[in-house]
Order: sequence, then C-alpha cells, then structure tokens
Amino acid sequence: MNLNYLQNPIRFASRRAPMILAATVVFSTFANFASLKAETVKATKILIERVPNGGIQPQLFSDNHGTLHLVYFSGDPANGDLQYVRRDARMAEWSKPIRVNSQSGSAIAVGSIRGAQMAIGRNGRIHVAWNGSSEAPPATHVGAPMLYSRMNDAGTAFESERDIITKAAGLDGGGSVAADLRGNVYVVWHALIPGAGAGEGNRAVFLARSTNDGRDFTVERQISPADSGACGCCGLRAYSGDDGNLFVLFRGASEKLNRPMRLLTSRDGENFKSILSHPWQTPSCPMSSATFAQSGTRTVAAWESDQQVYWTTLKSSASSTETPRSTSGAAKSRHPAISVSSGGSTLVAWSEGTGWNRGGAFAWQLFDSTGKATDVKGRQDGVPVWSFAATVAKVDGSFLILH
Repeated sequence: MNLNYLQNPIRFASRRAPMILAATVVFSTFANFASLKAETVKATKILIERVPNGGIQPQLFSDNHGTLHLVYFSGDPANGDLQYVRRDARMAEWSKPIRVNSQSGSAIAVGSIRGAQMAIGRNGRIHVAWNGSSEAPPATHVGAPMLYSRMNDAGTAFESERDIITKAAGLDGGGSVAADLRGNVYVVWHALIPGAGAGEGNRAVFLARSTNDGRDFTVERQISPADSGACGCCGLRAYSGDDGNLFVLFRGASEKLNRPMRLLTSRDGENFKSILSHPWQTPSCPMSSATFAQSGTRTVAAWESDQQVYWTTLKSSASSTETPRSTSGAAKSRHPAISVSSGGSTLVAWSEGTGWNRGGAFAWQLFDSTGKATDVKGRQDGVPVWSFAATVAKVDGSFLILH
C-alpha cells in the first residue's frame, strides 16, 4: 500500500549502518518539461544506490513523509536471513538492521522469485511473507512452508514466523503479502488444488486473510478462476491500496503454451474478478515476477511478458486497466520495479542479462504523466546473483533505485 503517516513510529536502536552509494545519475528534462507539466520541478533526478550491507532482493517503500522502509536478503542464498531497515528523509544512513526471521536461515533467495515481500498495514505495522527454506521450522504438509511474520506491538522486533498453509501445499513460485489501513492482511500464494492431480493446469492462487492486523488468519481459499491454472515457478504479487481495493497479479498456465499474466481485483477481499489477461505463449515457466505502486489515487502495475517489461495504470473504478505499455528494454528484460511520483511521472526499472546463478545489469525509463516515454532512461551493471532492482518515488520529486 502507499504508506500514510505512521501513527505509531517504529522504535529501535539509533545506531546506523553505513550506506553504500554506488552512483548518482541526474538527468535534466527541460526539453520534455511541457509533457511533464504535472511535475513541480524542471529536472528529474534518478538516484542510484547499492542495497545496504551488501544485501540482495530489495523490497522498498516510502511513506508520505519520505521515510524509506526496506527489507532485504542476506547470507547463504539457499538458507539466509531477512533484514529490515528504515531511513528518514533527512538522513543519509540506514538504521541498524532488525532480523525478520526468528529461525536463522529460514529464508531463500535462489531463483530470485521466492524471497521476501513486504507490506505496511494499520498504524505502520510491517508485514513480511516469504517461501521457507530447508532450514525453516518443519511443515505439517508436503513442500515448503509459506512463512509470515509481523512487527511486534512495540515496534522493536519481529514476531516468530508462522506457516500460513493449512491445505493448499506444493509451494514453488514465490508468495506475497498485502495489507491496508483497516487491519486487513492478506497472504497469497499458488499451489496445487487439494485433491487434484499434478500439473500447472491444476494449480490455483490461494488467499488467507486476517482482519486483526495479522494476529490470526482464516484457512486459505482459492481466488483464481477455475480454468486459469498457475505457472509453477513464477512469482506473484498482492497489493492493497489506500482505498482498500485488493489486487493480485499472477501468471496463469491453463495450457502448456498459454501463460498470460492475469490481474485479479476485489473490493471486499472476498469476491474477485479478473480484469486483465496479458498473453504470452512459452513452453516453459519463465520464473517471472510482478509489482505494484501507488501515489494518491493512482495505482500502477508492472510485469514481464515475452522477455519485455510492461506496465499499466489501474482505472479508478478498479474494474479495468489502461492499455499496457512496454519499456525500451533489451532482450530478456525481467524483474520489473515501478514507482509513481506525486506529479504523475512513472519510473520503471528492470533487470537485463540476469539468469540462473548469474547477475547482470539494471535499466530504467521515465514516463510522463500521460504515460508517454521520455528521454530519461539509462542502464548500469551491478545486479548481484539472485537479485534485482527496486525503485521508489521520494517526496522531493526524485526517484531512488536500489540494486
């Protein structure tokens, strides 16, 4: 969700770990200022930084007062840890890390799409969900656990992680978490339909809901259409905006070749409908990911299809989307990140050249408030193995990319 003022600011030790600044790139956009008339500045700054403490797989948010919130992975990619840090708008350094997982080594980074996802809920409480590793507490079902943890009431540490799966087992691609200002928390993943046979056509998206800020969850239930299937090792993304609408992006797999990106929406967290099916015919799972961002009443989404990154704006009724737009990325563009400024500009970032056990580069492109591509774009090496970039719009009108 787009973070509002944190009514109960998170308190913890004030000692800060040093920030690693990889590069700062500033692009002047005077020639495009007419198309960027909604902006309050004549230049857009793209700030580029390395994830602090050598971390990977950043999950990044900014609240309305400019405080940055970040969860990242550290340690052995097969059995590592999740760390949470924050940085006030006036500060140049990140806070001291707080470990999210209580069981050491219970997180996994291998594959780039099974790691942590973060959401901010009521009263600024942080919620994190991730695929459990082989070091996670033993599951009561077949396959890996879908783990969830939340910041404690005091805001000083994270509670012990819990496995949310009760019946929909067979976790492969990464799960997700979303939260809103009303105390709703949603953990979402895809798995084999209980009692069904093997195969991606028998997979579905499941949701477990909490109405008390993550204290308790309902038993999971299927929310994807009966004939959609789910691409086995692709990630998905859940998101809940300030208006309480819930969105889920996942890759279907109704037939071996048909793997469209599908967007589900719900106004009440109970009834879902599909409002987008973006086609991609490919014979094997692409291990793709998707993402959302919001500024004010505007919500945007981004995903990968046919080795290119696409993005769209969700219409205010949450019942449809604008026509998807593609970036100008190189072949094999993947792992999109997206952010939108208060003036309406949208920055899309993505990875290039990354693959199994291989790092690469990240690229970015700025779109104006009408969705038109501008000349503000670039590319830089530096994506570590199993990682990707994250981006956020800052309150001063600039954009930050972490990699």
